[in-house]
Amino acid sequence: MAQALSERTIALVKATVPALEAHGLDIVREMYSRMFQNPEIRDLFNQSHHGDTGSQPRALTGAILAYANNIDNLGALGAAVERIAQKHVGLQILPDHYPHVGNALLGAIGHVLGDAATEEIMNAWGEAYWFLANILI
Repeated sequence: MAQALSERTIALVKATVPALEAHGLDIVREMYSRMFQNPEIRDLFNQSHHGDTGSQPRALTGAILAYANNIDNLGALGAAVERIAQKHVGLQILPDHYPHVGNALLGAIGHVLGDAATEEIMNAWGEAYWFLANILI
């Protein structure tokens, strides 16, 4: 079982909700751009679901926003997390893939939010990412 998120991390992630509402899609697009530089990771994704008309960036943006909004009530996300885990198993997503995604996500948050992505915010999102990633793994 994953160690519980700290109260400070929960508060910091919840505090980023307005920034995610305003810039979440930009963060996700930047994240995918970073991930797709690695052919091993890029080949895991159906590219027709990406780009300007693709549904995946919007879907992931919504999932990240739901996670941030419910980080203090993760039980509300149980069914969604189960669906994601099943999809990841079907796509043969391996534990070795999660660091690539985490690095891309955190890099994208830092890039898009700039100075607003303080070290404390980045550490909180790193903790929150790995908490969820370990559940999915």
